Amino acid sequence: MKKIASLVFVIVFALLLLSIFLFLASSKRMVVVQEGNVRQLPIEMQAGLFQDSDCGMVIDELKDASQVIISSGKSWFFHDHGGMIKWLESKEFQESAKVWVMSRDTKEWIDAREAFYSVNDDTPMGYGFGAYKKKGDGHIDFATMRLRVLRGETLRNPLIKKQATR
Repeated sequence: MKKIASLVFVIVFALLLLSIFLFLASSKRMVVVQEGNVRQLPIEMQAGLFQDSDCGMVIDELKDASQVIISSGKSWFFHDHGGMIKWLESKEFQESAKVWVMSRDTKEWIDAREAFYSVNDDTPMGYGFGAYKKKGDGHIDFATMRLRVLRGETLRNPLIKKQATR
């Protein structure tokens, strides 16, 4: 009787483990890189399904999302424009890639190189550069934003943050 109870316990335990593995295998996987976007148009993103290619975090909110797409159709995703700039800097395709950013004012994907950037928005990784379609007071262009990120002149720098909150 004791042997039967032990055997039943082992079988139930094995079935439970098998069920857990099957559930995990069938659950949705995060999108880190997407292939096949040869038209280089922005990909419709959903919060919680994409992973940032720079820091690896889940992109939970799209208001500061960006996408880098190369001519072969390979696409990468980011949740802070500052992280995207740092990631893109070491890539041989940095000049030729199509870069899309989510506009905070129009809530649509716009060309990153034509966007204007605030310098003191609250962004996921704290760089502070929110993208806008329409230029506002104190907004800077893409080249200036890129330069500031690469120099460390972002809200992540305590001295810059102190100046921005004055």
